[in-house]
Amino acid sequence: MLMLSSLWLGPPASAATTERVVTDRHSGLAISGFDPVAYFVERAAVEGRAEYEYTYAGTVWRFRNPGNRNAFADNPTVYAPVFGGYDPVGIARGVSRPGNPGLFAVMGGRVFLFYSETARDKFMADPVGVLTEAQNHWPQVRAGLTP
Repeated sequence: MLMLSSLWLGPPASAATTERVVTDRHSGLAISGFDPVAYFVERAAVEGRAEYEYTYAGTVWRFRNPGNRNAFADNPTVYAPVFGGYDPVGIARGVSRPGNPGLFAVMGGRVFLFYSETARDKFMADPVGVLTEAQNHWPQVRAGLTP
């Protein structure tokens, strides 16, 4: 199953690029407070609510409702964006570029966030090739990110 979004929120300028999970440096929220489960359930980028938070991987995640929070808590590795929310195209080039929560694709039961529409298009043109390169570079890129 493949889902795409064209919601453009602008580049994630406030996202830190030294964290293992893309975290907004002003709010401290993972993926700018968007609900990672909503990508699967609602097929959309949906902002989470402050009353439904959960801490995972040293970062606070927000959810739209308690059901989404509980689903994430039960299986965070399924719902958390691949590569901690960093753009897989950037990772494939050995660069940690924070993904924009409004630019996403769900493929193979996982969500990927992209820095730009161009990066998403590149990924969609050759997802296997991009992911192969990204997986090869991820250990080195991840080692350069603050734990």
